[in-house]
Amino acid sequence: MPETLDVPWPPAPLTTARLVLRAPEARDRPAFVDLLASADVHTYLGGPRPRGEVERELPEVPEPWPGSFVVEHDGAMIGHILLRRAAPTHRPAAAGRPDLGYLFLPRAWGHGYAAESCAAALTWLAAACPGEPVVLATQTANTASMRLAARLGFTEVERFHAWDAEQWLGVRAAPVPG
Repeated sequence: MPETLDVPWPPAPLTTARLVLRAPEARDRPAFVDLLASADVHTYLGGPRPRGEVERELPEVPEPWPGSFVVEHDGAMIGHILLRRAAPTHRPAAAGRPDLGYLFLPRAWGHGYAAESCAAALTWLAAACPGEPVVLATQTANTASMRLAARLGFTEVERFHAWDAEQWLGVRAAPVPG
């Protein structure tokens, strides 16, 4: 099981030109249900969970742990970014490193929100955990995610087969102070 980051939590909300990244709140629960139950969102993630199951199992405040950011646009949740340490049983190149994951509602796709919010989260992480490289894994078939990884500065470490598909593992070097 991946571990949370050992950082003070929650931080002050992070703001970009169009977005706010903040800790999850109870008001975000319906959007989390939509994210977790969406067939479109989970095309490359092994498929959606049944909506009724998500509604029964999701806590009142979803994903409240360190590194879990709601992405908000115009006062509404449009996505979720999660930074946590990759499990020791994960790929050796990733084990123990901060791992970037993200999900966005389909209505938010194609507007650059993922790149904008992931860049802000990575900047926050560089300050919170200086000197740490970050990893990201995605299916090679997910061309949008592959483009985003390149845009964010991730470079390929390896490809592997898991969950019945070819996966890509990239690393983003820690920023050089200065």
